[in-house]
Amino acid sequence: MSSTALQINLNNKLIDLSTPVIMGILNTTPDSFFKGSRFVSDKDILKCVEKIVSEGGTLIDIGGYSTRPQADVVTDGEEIRRVSEALEIILKKFPDVLISVDTFRSTVVREVVRNYNVAMINDIGGGTLDPLMFETIADLKVAYVLMHTRGTPQTMQSKTEYDDLMADVFRFLEKRIAQLRLFGVNDIIIDPGFGFAKTSDQNFELLKKLSYFRELNVPLLAGLSRKSMIYKLLGTDAEGSLNGTTAANMLALMGGASILRVHDVKEAFQTIEIYKAYCK
Repeated sequence: MSSTALQINLNNKLIDLSTPVIMGILNTTPDSFFKGSRFVSDKDILKCVEKIVSEGGTLIDIGGYSTRPQADVVTDGEEIRRVSEALEIILKKFPDVLISVDTFRSTVVREVVRNYNVAMINDIGGGTLDPLMFETIADLKVAYVLMHTRGTPQTMQSKTEYDDLMADVFRFLEKRIAQLRLFGVNDIIIDPGFGFAKTSDQNFELLKKLSYFRELNVPLLAGLSRKSMIYKLLGTDAEGSLNGTTAANMLALMGGASILRVHDVKEAFQTIEIYKAYCK
């Protein structure tokens, strides 16, 4: 069964996105920008997953390569090792949990989907960082998050010049959705890429005009959690930006976001509950 604008097929489970859902973040990296999302020990990984699930998370997004600006380069093998070890630990205790893996490498995709029944791939490169990504997604029949960016994590902050930000991001996503459809990929989610090759002002323009992306007729993911667009504006840091994240997430929901990718699941769940009451 394929996706519609309000549904996505994850491991043969049809997830209804007419009510927004939460993707909780679990990083197996030592250098992710928010230290509260870094988990390395078995105990900490399981504690994080249990917290995400108990607080209302639908998906767990696992990353083995930090994509913050100027992040250290990690080899394919090291990324696979980090993610695979976490998946081994998680699936022994939570065999039915829906897992997304945050990677832009098709080699990593093949390894984790074949061996660990991963339900979704969250690609910050939108297929631009690996020419084999789209055909790999099609071959493995896995759901796919298509994100807009430019360059690599090491170069993206130098690539913020646009002729027309909204038009350029929209066309990028529209073109690549069409390419994915030609490969036979049906379960597609889009992410405008807050913080990726965009200035703070550009991030807020995207947020203000998020509803424009509804025309693409696929679910929309918003990844705003504790990002610099929030904490720099508020004169704080990632640790001090939870309240700002909650405010930004509410704006994203009002703009049509179906998935909130967050570090703080309980607060995101409460935000969705208030949004649902507001929309009645």
